[in-house]
Amino acid sequence: MIDVILGLQWGDEGKGKVADFLTPRYQTVARFQGGPNAGHSLEFNGNKVVLNTIPSGIFHPNCLNVIGNGVVVDPVRIKDEINRTIQFGANPIKNLVFSKKATIILPTHRLLDAASEHAKGDSKIGSTLRGISPAYIDKIGRNALKLGDIFFDDFEKQYDKIKNIHLQQIQYLGYSDFDLTVLETEFFDAIAFLKKFNFDDTEYLINEQNISGKNILAEGAQGSMLDIDFGSYPYVTSSNTTSGGVCTGLGIAPNSINSVSGIFKAYCTRVGSGPFPTELEDETGEFLRKKGHEFGATTGRPRRTGWLDLVALKYAIMLSGVKKLMMMKADVMSGMETVKICTAYNVNGIISDKVPSNLCNSKVEPVYTEFKGWQEDITTCRTKESLPIEFLEYIQFIENYTGIPIVLISVGPDREQTILANF
Repeated sequence: MIDVILGLQWGDEGKGKVADFLTPRYQTVARFQGGPNAGHSLEFNGNKVVLNTIPSGIFHPNCLNVIGNGVVVDPVRIKDEINRTIQFGANPIKNLVFSKKATIILPTHRLLDAASEHAKGDSKIGSTLRGISPAYIDKIGRNALKLGDIFFDDFEKQYDKIKNIHLQQIQYLGYSDFDLTVLETEFFDAIAFLKKFNFDDTEYLINEQNISGKNILAEGAQGSMLDIDFGSYPYVTSSNTTSGGVCTGLGIAPNSINSVSGIFKAYCTRVGSGPFPTELEDETGEFLRKKGHEFGATTGRPRRTGWLDLVALKYAIMLSGVKKLMMMKADVMSGMETVKICTAYNVNGIISDKVPSNLCNSKVEPVYTEFKGWQEDITTCRTKESLPIEFLEYIQFIENYTGIPIVLISVGPDREQTILANF
């Protein structure tokens, strides 16, 4: 049985906490796309750990964690990440497996990322500068190195070939603020470090586990509105963040997927540039940012904040066939006199419940429904019945609008601060 969890907004929805919370139900957790641009925050036993590439089941000793072929891996960053998990009691030698087909992020991919953003000036995308986009470009252009290649004798020769192509591109972009010698030393040290871990043809591994009856959780990164095909292009990530990415990112057939659960915040956030119809550039937006600690787990950048957008949420539900919803950070909105939900867009003077094909070039004004806020601190609530009536009405409205039940409600960052409702 393969279940999927993915983000339904612009990323940062809280996927790491959900994956960590649900892991005891599964024998395997597998990442299917993205790379170290992700920041999945886990809090347990008084500890806070941020994972970038490693699946969120790594702290459960009996869970196998798979980095699938759809992921792009930076050896330097994942070396540091592995060492962080070991400090908190994980055993990645035992329960972490890399796909041999996962793409490697080279040092020059990171330089290309920085050079490209530098050249764009004021029109930059807002990249995390982790080399994600250049790595996916090489993958699509059939020039990438794969993790399995590190075991071949000609790996360095192939590396040099690609590096020289990248250096020509970087020179063309007029970027020179780097020391490649230092970056390469770190890179090859990390390559040697990774060789002691487990590598496999993970498409066979996942399918064999599924046939044998094991429960598998496919974990996405970023959010549906950042999908390369269906997100707010060009202000998107470089991979398919919707459920279609599960099949190509792990090597499974569509009929292998049992259920898809979508994760969303009780409000909206976005990092970097791009359209954000419900953005609040006022005291309310700052209240959400400060109380919700809305700063990027990977970059530290302040997130833009806004009201919940049900037009975008329902669109993401449709794209991935979501059957269960999971609401995060409901506790952040406690204490607000009124709260709003966007239920339609006014697009160039026309009221619509659909996301425009080009959200960047459309004049979009949100149409809101207003609710009475809840004043109670809900961080200690552990049952749905103990939640304030105003919050329950908020939940009911979302369920009625989307037609999908909310089965999990997070009322704080810790594993224990989670309410299951009809899961």
